[in-house]
Amino acid sequence: MIKTKYSDDVDALVIQFSEKDVDVAEERGPYILHYAADGELVLLEVLNGRDFILEAVASVFGDKERAAETPG
Repeated sequence: MIKTKYSDDVDALVIQFSEKDVDVAEERGPYILHYAADGELVLLEVLNGRDFILEAVASVFGDKERAAETPG
């Protein structure tokens, strides 16, 4: 099960890998990793999510400006 959500108000992309309870979180640059007590990755938060998404789309289409102009 993988769920994704983008929070526009804080500009963060959240990717959920598990339904387990979060025990600890650590920040690594633009990422916050949330782990269960057993060490399993539960959530990944990508800060500056809009830029991350635009760069990911641009890598598929090969043009960041064109990706930024794509409606949606």
